[in-house]
Amino acid sequence: MDIFTDEFFMQKALHEAEVAYAKGEIPVGAVIVAGNQIIAKSHNLTEMLNDVTAHAEMQSITAAANFLGGKYLKNCTLYVTLEPCQMCAGALYWSQISKIVFGASDEHRGYRALGTKLHPKTEVIHGILEQECGDLVRKFFAERRR
Repeated sequence: MDIFTDEFFMQKALHEAEVAYAKGEIPVGAVIVAGNQIIAKSHNLTEMLNDVTAHAEMQSITAAANFLGGKYLKNCTLYVTLEPCQMCAGALYWSQISKIVFGASDEHRGYRALGTKLHPKTEVIHGILEQECGDLVRKFFAERRR
């Protein structure tokens, strides 16, 4: 039995989202995997870095490219707890990542709602641990709106 399932790696991304939550960041976490090995992990750092581009996906793309020694993420999979935004989808397009797996959909700011395209060879799977991923984001915003 293969323990390295989409759920296994999404749990790792969810852990990163929980780290972001604890820091007061919007709780989005990401890991990039190559050959069943996590080569990059990150979470949102927009508040800490005062940088609107410091999304979990962007941090992971940079870390994975540094690990691999090149800008293309072919044969890599991104696991991210929330559907990538338009900016991240654009960066993922240029990285030529092979696969994206995301948990919760973002019906207002996600790349699909905004009509952003991914690389034509990128496979997408969504809804992995969707409830857990979505609950963390909903909890974060509910606490801020009190």
